[in-house]
Amino acid sequence: MSRSLRTALSAALIALCCLLVPFGALAAWAAYGLTDTRSYVTTMAPLASDPDVRDAVADTVGEGVAREAGMNALFLRDAFRSFTATRAYRTAWDAGNEAAHTAVMRALRDDRAGRDGHPVTVDLATVTTPLKQQLTVDHVPFAARIPVEHTQVALLPSDDLAALRKGYHVLDVAGFWLPLAAVVFGVAGIAVASCRRRAVTATALGTALGGAFLGLAVALGRRLTLDDLPDEAHRPAAGAVYDALTTTLRTASWLLLALGLTVAAATWLSSPDSPLARLLRHRRHPAAPAAPPVPAPPPEPTHVSA
Repeated sequence: MSRSLRTALSAALIALCCLLVPFGALAAWAAYGLTDTRSYVTTMAPLASDPDVRDAVADTVGEGVAREAGMNALFLRDAFRSFTATRAYRTAWDAGNEAAHTAVMRALRDDRAGRDGHPVTVDLATVTTPLKQQLTVDHVPFAARIPVEHTQVALLPSDDLAALRKGYHVLDVAGFWLPLAAVVFGVAGIAVASCRRRAVTATALGTALGGAFLGLAVALGRRLTLDDLPDEAHRPAAGAVYDALTTTLRTASWLLLALGLTVAAATWLSSPDSPLARLLRHRRHPAAPAAPPVPAPPPEPTHVSA
């Protein structure tokens, strides 16, 4: 294979690698970070203490209960705000997130779900049961008499399940193959390059650029998500939820950026023409001292005729 052909093939493979890096990280995060129920509950748990989230929950629940019962919404919102500071609320928060995530993931993985036209629901008893137990442990009066009713709360309409299920299956496949393809293309591009040092530098810089692009995409997605919310009062709570869910993705973008820049800098500094290499060669082989000047030989005697 000629040198020019190897260079062109290496450039194409490295370009594919750098292009797949941010998309592979995004797909892996969606496929393995968002679909694991235990990881999701752990990620959402600190939000139970977030002031913006607590206010949003109190406002939503208080207005809903007041609308159904015909009571004073302001009084109920204040009561629910006080409740969100208790340990029982944090227990109910974790139980609710776990139950909702389990129901959604079961519907996405089961192709038979939603065919009967019924939406994806979660049983409210999965939340009220641990709440009742925690209130009983905290010795709240009449906590043991709280009724536990099996009420189904809709999460996803059946019309959206087919599209969501297809998207989930695509992410499940892409989350494994896209990162693997990025690694294979990068290694192959370096292997066939005529100058592997330059290929490593290009791959490292492309990886850093992919990490920067991923971080920019996360920031842009946050802005677009919050701008689409109709209720501006709940945007701080939605921002807190978005930040909690994308923490791993932001960390991955910074790691890709730092790793790429570090490898590129190390490759450049270790090259024979770098200032560091020239300095090391100068220290290992210092210049020899200049030799003293050699005196000129005396002039030859000349014959003088008498």
